[in-house]
Amino acid sequence: MNILVFDHVRKSYVSRMVLDDVSIGVDSADKIGVIGVNGTGKSTLLSIAAGAEEQDEGRVIRGNAVRISYLPQNPVFDEDCSILENVTRRITGQEQHWDVRGEARSTLLRFGILDPDCSPAVLSGGQKKRAALVAAILTPCDLLILDEPTNHLDNEMCRWLEDYLVSFKGAVMMVTHDRYFLDQVSDCILEIDRGKVYRYEANYSKFLELKAQRLDYAMAAERKAAALYRQDLKWMLRGARARSTKQKAHIQRFEALRDREKIEEEREIELQALPSRLGGKTIEVENISKSFDGRCLFQGFTYRFLKTDRIGIIGPNGCGKTTLLRCLVGEEQPDEGSVEIGQTVQVGYFSQESEALPENDRVIDFIRDTAEFIRTADGLVSASSMCERFLFDGVMQHSPISKLSGGEKRRLYLLQILMKNPNVLILDEPTNDLDIRTLQILEDYLDRFAGIVIAVSHDRYFLDRVVTRIFAFEEGGAIVQSEGAYTDYLEHRRAREDAGAAAESAGTPGRTAASGAGSRQNASSSGRAAGAGSTADGRSHRKRRGLSYAEQKEYDGIEEEIEKLEEELAGLDAQIQEAACDYEKLSELSSRREELDKKLDERMERYLELQEKLDAEDL
Repeated sequence: MNILVFDHVRKSYVSRMVLDDVSIGVDSADKIGVIGVNGTGKSTLLSIAAGAEEQDEGRVIRGNAVRISYLPQNPVFDEDCSILENVTRRITGQEQHWDVRGEARSTLLRFGILDPDCSPAVLSGGQKKRAALVAAILTPCDLLILDEPTNHLDNEMCRWLEDYLVSFKGAVMMVTHDRYFLDQVSDCILEIDRGKVYRYEANYSKFLELKAQRLDYAMAAERKAAALYRQDLKWMLRGARARSTKQKAHIQRFEALRDREKIEEEREIELQALPSRLGGKTIEVENISKSFDGRCLFQGFTYRFLKTDRIGIIGPNGCGKTTLLRCLVGEEQPDEGSVEIGQTVQVGYFSQESEALPENDRVIDFIRDTAEFIRTADGLVSASSMCERFLFDGVMQHSPISKLSGGEKRRLYLLQILMKNPNVLILDEPTNDLDIRTLQILEDYLDRFAGIVIAVSHDRYFLDRVVTRIFAFEEGGAIVQSEGAYTDYLEHRRAREDAGAAAESAGTPGRTAASGAGSRQNASSSGRAAGAGSTADGRSHRKRRGLSYAEQKEYDGIEEEIEKLEEELAGLDAQIQEAACDYEKLSELSSRREELDKKLDERMERYLELQEKLDAEDL
């Protein structure tokens, strides 16, 4: 049963359409993940669903008794009240026997808010987001709407939230770029692309397959439409006149083909900057320690970074990961020990909070202030071209930075870092606020990056995809080194814990056995097979003078045949979308679609062949 319905909803900002004629429903048990490139309208969709923002056109229908709890992207708190009071005020609909303050306090502690009675003014942006998440999940509701709930959560918190949402009895609608989280929690994906919303009854992994299938079908249909348009254009240029009802219909079809919204291949963010040369001495860390307010963050850490290192740094929130990075780049000094940086080292530091961007500057001016050109594998590329590659088109380039969404600002900040041609990339939570497409291309770029990569991240998918060595913050300020990616680290830790437990039960000290690093998980989406769409170009035909009686009769009816086949294919496409989780039915529909597609190809080739004969007659 639908508890919320979007009925032909439209929403735009200035000249930018973000939601274009959106009609979707949310069922009482749906677990929906909303994905799309930054700035496409994901947060807007959630905000309208929650009633926090109004649509320009259309209707949003909510059940009379439907309770909604909403976590916005940037929550606001009353700084005159404690964080605990802010959270309890947001929780509504509780029964009398429920100890709201007690559960809110314990959940805040679980999410790393160690002093629930403090003022929101002393909390970081990430801590405020976690506090708002606590309020959202504790509010009794039928529909839980979460905008970026996994940002600023460490791995243990992510796993707890996964389990909570999987067992949650109501509907969930969320924006997140954590691909493992999407796989575990969601059973439906809503993809926003150029204002349109596409629904897939699948988790993230299956969505990748279904999306590739949809794009293949769309591109095949576009190729057929383009071929028809070229032929109809020739017919129109010969001076076609609407002498009959059939010719009027032919002209109308030509106009529809001419004015159609053309399908384009997805643009990709191309990261091909060539880093400067890295000398023999890179970054050498010798026995460094750091404490804060009497608490030891890390101690006795020593490491010499190799030119090809891919290091992932993990640990709970507040353990000192960012502090370690700041020591590596010289923004903070260790209490003990030393950090030496080689003369050829050029660090690109992508900080967690992002540097404050000049809101009134235009996008293109901000990038040009960093570099007018960048040397890439394709040669020198201008700042404007690099902006294009990062999905900042001509209009956006000349817009002020203040007009960008939060995710677009993070993408712009990343572009500025890479325009400096670093040979050491230090990334602090790079997956926060970057959309999945940007992350996929960033991951591919890091594969080819000829320098050192050091990344702090709680994104398990990103760590498994990118890194080959883990530094894990564990108890007592120890930084444990583990070979392999994040999944390998978990296996090594379990082996250590099992060995320790076995040794304890035997009454002898345990010795940690080093597990061999397993094969890295390749999380990149598989490439789409190219569409088959054939054309009649290049075929040789023996010219005949005009059409025979049978051919003329065939020609008179062939356009109607093509239209019926296209209508049937469109209907099948809709059925395929609805049957996304019924693999038996999906296989049957796909087979039928292949048959119709082949038949349509044959009839179009025949149409073009007969048209060529008519063209030859007129010469």
